[in-house]
Amino acid sequence: MTRAPRPDFEAYAGDLFGEIMLADSTAAAKADRKPLSRFVPGLAICAIAGAAAAWLAQNYGVPIILAGLLIGLAVNFAAADPRTHDGLDAVSRHGLRAGIVLLGFQVTAMQVAAMGIVPFAGLALVMASALIAALAAARATGQSPAIGLLGGGATAICGASAALALYGVIGRERIDQAQFTLTLVILAAASAIALVTYPPLTTMLGFTDAQAGFLVGASIHDVAQAIGAGFAVSDAAGAQATVVKLTRVALLAPLVTLAALWIARVEPLPAGVGKAHVPVLPGFILAFLALVGVNSLVPVPPALAAHALTLSKTLLLLAVTATAMRTRTDLLLGLGWRAVMPVLAATIASLAVALAYAQWVI
Repeated sequence: MTRAPRPDFEAYAGDLFGEIMLADSTAAAKADRKPLSRFVPGLAICAIAGAAAAWLAQNYGVPIILAGLLIGLAVNFAAADPRTHDGLDAVSRHGLRAGIVLLGFQVTAMQVAAMGIVPFAGLALVMASALIAALAAARATGQSPAIGLLGGGATAICGASAALALYGVIGRERIDQAQFTLTLVILAAASAIALVTYPPLTTMLGFTDAQAGFLVGASIHDVAQAIGAGFAVSDAAGAQATVVKLTRVALLAPLVTLAALWIARVEPLPAGVGKAHVPVLPGFILAFLALVGVNSLVPVPPALAAHALTLSKTLLLLAVTATAMRTRTDLLLGLGWRAVMPVLAATIASLAVALAYAQWVI
């Protein structure tokens, strides 16, 4: 007959086993814990490239997002060093989300309501035309719906900022980084061309300040370029362009939500690849909406709003630069002319509809 172990021995053995397992798990946790210094190489090279882009923008008038993209692509050989990967990936992912959240300080619900039903209806029509044109162009050129959604949504809302937000919910499994980078390049180039050509176009057509402000605010992608183009016409046109453009920015959250629902149904991910579904409301979009609500209810000091805008632009610049540095240029060159078509079609459609609406309705 086998004698049962004594309770005190069992307790001792259990305690000893627990201590051994705790020691092993603690050692494993320490081994898995990586030093924060791993982010330094990527952050440093991204900061240097971003500073160079800011210098070019300040001294030569180059659009800062475009400058960051081009410099990032030019020095992306630095990303071949694995030591830069952690820092660049952190900036491209977390920096862009923080930058989009801070845009909430620039929008209030009152600004959207003050625009009125007629301009708002025209703005909705322009945005819908951009999305439909991009999706149609993607389908006509044999590309996925996700690529059309990215190009059309970014054109409809606020350029690079919207592209970054949409890319966050569409996912790398549906759109590779090379296609995403090319979309950013085309968006930045289109905004730069619009800044130069749209104000003279409104003068040539004899538009009023309200018409000119609606046209540039509803059809130019980038926030800074749209507002700058409005003030290039007149102060009144600039004020109208600001309201129209910031209304588009306020619609970022509902568009991203609808995009997440639509792309999950139209282009579902295979089982076991990436996430099983696209989140309906990402955390950074909820934070953006929260800041819009705070900005609507509590008067934000102009100095704070200005600093928040500067920080947002800085974070978005670093995110775009880091994304470009992590892009394989060989894949970018192999995309061909078809990859440009969704953004090009959306740009042409938004300009045509905005022109017609400004001339016949506003």
